[in-house]
Amino acid sequence: MDIHLLIDNLTNPALLFFFLGILASQVKSDLEIPKNSSKFISLYLLLSIGFKGGQELAHSTFTSEIYGGIFMGFLLAIFVPFYTFFILRKKFSTENAGAIAAAYGSVSAVTFITSVSFLEMENINYGGHMVAVMALMEAPSIIIGVLLMQIFSNGKKSTKELVGLVKHAVTNGSVLLIIGSLFIGYFTSDVQAAGIKPFTTDIFKGFLAVFLLDMGITSGRKIKPLLKKGKFAFLFSIVIPCLNGLLVAYVSGIWLEELGNRFLIAILAASASYIAVPAAMRIAAPKANPGLYLPMALAITFPFNITFGMPIYMYVVQHTF
Repeated sequence: MDIHLLIDNLTNPALLFFFLGILASQVKSDLEIPKNSSKFISLYLLLSIGFKGGQELAHSTFTSEIYGGIFMGFLLAIFVPFYTFFILRKKFSTENAGAIAAAYGSVSAVTFITSVSFLEMENINYGGHMVAVMALMEAPSIIIGVLLMQIFSNGKKSTKELVGLVKHAVTNGSVLLIIGSLFIGYFTSDVQAAGIKPFTTDIFKGFLAVFLLDMGITSGRKIKPLLKKGKFAFLFSIVIPCLNGLLVAYVSGIWLEELGNRFLIAILAASASYIAVPAAMRIAAPKANPGLYLPMALAITFPFNITFGMPIYMYVVQHTF
C-alpha cells in the first residue's frame, strides 16, 4: 500500500478532531457538543452532500457507469444483511442478529461524507450519482433485516405492522433529507447554486471536523461496554466490513470504470449505519439490544473505516482492473 495515502488520511484535520474526541472521553473531560448543535450539523452534512451530488448528477450523462453503481448498491443492500444474519445467529438472538445485519447492510452517511473529503484531498473525481446510490441503500437493508427477524422468530407481525415498518424505513429523516437534497440540487441552476455555495461547500470541512469531534466523544464512551460482551462482536465489527470492502473494491471494476466511484461503493459496502437503522429498530425490534448494534457500528467499524479502511480500499481499486 502507498504509505502516503495512510499518512495523508491520518493527518487529515477532521480525522484528528475525531481522535481528540476519543481522548476527551477517555480522560473524562467535560468537553461536549450540545445535542441540538450536533443534530443541526448532521442535517447540514446530509443536505450539503445531497445538494452537491444533485448538481454533479445534473451535469452527468446517464451511462452504464451510473446504472452499474445503482445496481451494485441495491445488490449489496440485499445481500449483506442476508448473509451476515446467518453468521450472527450463531452467537446472538434472532432479534439482535437481524438488527446488527440490517446495520451492516445499510450505510453510514458520515463515513461516505468523510470518504468524499478524502477523494477531494487526493484530487480524485467521483460521480454525483453515488450520493443517490448511498441514499437508496438505506431502506432495503432495513426491510431485509426485519423480514429475516419475522421469518426466524416465533412472534409474527401483521401485514399492517410490516407495511408501517417499511414506510418508516423509506421516510426516515436522514434518507428523506439526502434524497430530497439530491433532487433539489439536480433541478437548481448553476447561477442559483453559486448563490448558496458559501453554505453548501465553503464551510463543509469545518462542520465535518466539529461533527467528527462529536463522533469521537460518543465512540469513546461506548467502546468499553461493547468490549465486555466478548471478542466475537469486536472481530465481526472489523473483519466483516473489511471483507465486504475489499471484495467490492476488487469486483467493482466489472461494472464501474471511475476510480472514485469504485472507492465509494467499496466504502458503502464496508460501512454500517448508526443513525437510520437504530431509529428503525426501536420500532421493528424493541427486544434487540442497542448496546450491541449501535457501538459495533459507531465505536469500532466507523473508526476503522475512516483511519485504515479508506487507504486500504483505495489501494485495491488503484491496482485492480
